[in-house]
Amino acid sequence: MTDHPSLREFSTLYDFPLDDFQVRACREVEEGKGVLVAAPTGSGKTIVGEFAVHLAVQSGRKCFYTTPIKALSNQKYADLVRRYGADKVGLLTGDNTINGEAPVVVMTTEVLRNMLYAGSRTLTGLGFVVMDEVHYLADRSRGAVWEEVIIHLPESVAVISLSATVSNAEEFGEWLATVRGEVTTIVEEKRPVPLFQHVMVGKQLHDLFADEEELAQAGFAQEGAKVNPHLLRVARDDWAATRFKDRRDKKGNRGRGSRPQGRRLYQPTRFDVVSRLDAEGLLPAIVFIFSRVGCDAAVQQCLDANLRLTTPEERDEIYAFVEEQCRDLPDDDLEVLGYHEFLDGLTRGVAAHHAGMLPRFKQCVEELYLRGLCRVVFATETLALGINMPARTVVLEKLSKWNGEAHVDLTPGEYTQLTGRAGRRGLDVEGHGVVLWQQGMNPGEVAGLASTRTYPLRSSFRPSYNMAVNLVHQFGRERSRQLLESSFAQFQADKAVVGLARKLRKSEDALAGYADAAQCDRGDFMEYAALRRKVSDVEKGAAKARRRDERDDVINSLVRLKVGDVILVPNGKFAGYAVVTDPGLSHDEPRPSVVTAGGQSRRLAMIDFTTPVEALDKVRVPRNFNGRNPQMRRDLTSTLRHRTHKFAPPPPSRRSSRSSRADATALSGVEAEVAALRQRMREHPCHDCPDREDHARWGERWFKLQQEATTLKRRVESRTNTIARQFDRVCDVLTAMEYLDGDSVTERGVHLQRIYSDMDLVAAEAIRTGLWNELDASELAAVLSALAFEARRPDDARSPKMPSGRIRDSLRDLVHLWSDLDELERSNKLDFLREPDIGFAWAAYRWAEGDALDDVLGGIDLAAGDFVRVMKQLLDLAVQVGHASAGTPLRAVALEAADRLRRGVVSYSSVAE
Repeated sequence: MTDHPSLREFSTLYDFPLDDFQVRACREVEEGKGVLVAAPTGSGKTIVGEFAVHLAVQSGRKCFYTTPIKALSNQKYADLVRRYGADKVGLLTGDNTINGEAPVVVMTTEVLRNMLYAGSRTLTGLGFVVMDEVHYLADRSRGAVWEEVIIHLPESVAVISLSATVSNAEEFGEWLATVRGEVTTIVEEKRPVPLFQHVMVGKQLHDLFADEEELAQAGFAQEGAKVNPHLLRVARDDWAATRFKDRRDKKGNRGRGSRPQGRRLYQPTRFDVVSRLDAEGLLPAIVFIFSRVGCDAAVQQCLDANLRLTTPEERDEIYAFVEEQCRDLPDDDLEVLGYHEFLDGLTRGVAAHHAGMLPRFKQCVEELYLRGLCRVVFATETLALGINMPARTVVLEKLSKWNGEAHVDLTPGEYTQLTGRAGRRGLDVEGHGVVLWQQGMNPGEVAGLASTRTYPLRSSFRPSYNMAVNLVHQFGRERSRQLLESSFAQFQADKAVVGLARKLRKSEDALAGYADAAQCDRGDFMEYAALRRKVSDVEKGAAKARRRDERDDVINSLVRLKVGDVILVPNGKFAGYAVVTDPGLSHDEPRPSVVTAGGQSRRLAMIDFTTPVEALDKVRVPRNFNGRNPQMRRDLTSTLRHRTHKFAPPPPSRRSSRSSRADATALSGVEAEVAALRQRMREHPCHDCPDREDHARWGERWFKLQQEATTLKRRVESRTNTIARQFDRVCDVLTAMEYLDGDSVTERGVHLQRIYSDMDLVAAEAIRTGLWNELDASELAAVLSALAFEARRPDDARSPKMPSGRIRDSLRDLVHLWSDLDELERSNKLDFLREPDIGFAWAAYRWAEGDALDDVLGGIDLAAGDFVRVMKQLLDLAVQVGHASAGTPLRAVALEAADRLRRGVVSYSSVAE
């Protein structure tokens, strides 16, 4: 390190030697280059980011350290304050602003993006930006922010990107070099602590691989590694016993119905799992359960079993720490938040960790875990993102999770990210990943998860309305378009085009060969082949036209439907009698919402209607009917069943005689055209060629390949400039609304520049039209919640409480405004704005009015942590609306709304939240 003095000095801050990949990356940074470091979880890649901080402090420049989540920002802030002192380190998140002009500032990535668009003076003197967890740019909802920052940072700033292991790190590094200049990509696959993979069958731990020791020492399992034969025998025995029992049930009708009752392997309780790990010396452990309810239940099961993992002295230390951390929370709130049960679990060494918990509680769990006092944490996968909580052992209770829409299997990348926490550098000589055996499990599939190395980073970038007005304001429309074409999303699309273009060239070469093979000495055989093809196309076209007419009949019948009509859905999953609750005419084609005789509320599609439908009867549907409300669904279902139980099956649908006559006329025209084409074929000189059918085969191959070539050409054209075309559509919408005028942002558009919500355009238009001008602060908080809140599982949500008066009217107007914007979006082939969700309006209003936490939580289906998270998002939006409405009375009302929301548990933010 003699030629890198700063690195030599920096390395003395650690009591262990730096790894080769860390040294190589730090040297690049000291030489003024940007770096991308892709390495496994727990390998110490953040040391490279900390070296950039060290260089900034040493050289008098600034360094921004960005993270994807506030909790990680707060944790990193605390680490850097311990090293450099509070005077040199600042923190900027939505909750905290501490020493924002310090030479080193830790912040969320969104804060830096907002600074860049606002041209903040804080950017002066900036030399380094560390982007921790940069692989987060694949996140569908927030990932675009990372690309915005990377593209818009000044060229003089060195970007240090830290990523989990991804299989296309070189591709990502290549893109970084195109937009940032000189960037070195450094990939490290070997873990610093060997990871042993196990499966727990009953109470026994078995190695996953036959050569577990060798693979663990190598750092990762090779694809195709041999599975432990004992596990394969377990799987075979499990399957055979279940199959034998199932057959006996069918033949002898023994057991419980036809449900398989095979001899199940013992399924250990969560207490059993923890006890086994404790006995094997494998604590501390993180047990991933993928369910908030499951995490809380696991802690309770351990308490019920009287599990204790701490000494009396440790319990006293835990008790004192938690009491100190939560001393400013009112006693009444502590009761509501389940504080005493939480404290009981922690003093025994077990705790839950999930997004539904109060941030202050999660802070306690994280700190006590790092101190070694909390031995087992039952967590959802949100813990896997960046927070520094390494374990000796990681347990996966299942290999599937709920993704918000369905239960899906874990991907290899997710499996690696979760188990990667096992093995604490400097504390453990080895880490352990444990999967609990489930009936029907295939050990080969588990081994595939553990050994697959293919999990590429995919861009989620797309231009938003706020991004468009800010870019046009700074650079003009054409320059902005060019900037967006340098995004990672377009880079990946362009690389795909290279392969497609190669295929297209091969197809064009083959077309010439096919045409040569089809040559005939009697005449132009391709002309003759075109006639044959035309006959086939005309006949197929006639069949398509008939189907199109049938579809038009169906659409016309759906357009005539009214609320309350009783119909018979002809086919599909929801076939049978149903009552229309919304005709669904705002879509490109009718998509009626119905309540079925089975009590389900669903929006149907054209695929459910193969024949026209007609109203068989009429029932009354309440004006305030909400398909999410179970009681309303039950009432309407009961009415539907009562009306239809005596119905005779309706006669088969018949098309009108007018349609039939039109079909006959069309058919006669098709027959005449086909006859004329066949006559031309007979008159063609190639018709009597003895090799006609041989030529025809080559001609048919030519036409098929030409179709494929045409499709390839369209795919190439569609992938070229995709981001720029989407930006053009966004600008077209903003131009139509007079937010943009060529290269200028109009006075209307200025409101939009300060709103960074995914509902940015709805909020800006509401400000412009004065939709909220008559509301007081609490009423405004309630209405704004419809833009900040989105139910996790909308189909399961109960009917929300709704404030009356001006709030109800304003929410109705807001939904109408969204509907108009949605129509404008669709006409421009965009789909950015979701429907406002009114499910949090009552809670927002009551909290702003000063109601107690117990009363507010009792009226909604949200855990305390979710309540705080949504409130902080709402508070942030209220502040944005206040800034965006500068110069109007709304500004003061919006900022007052933010002040009213910022109280109690919502205001208890700290540098650990």
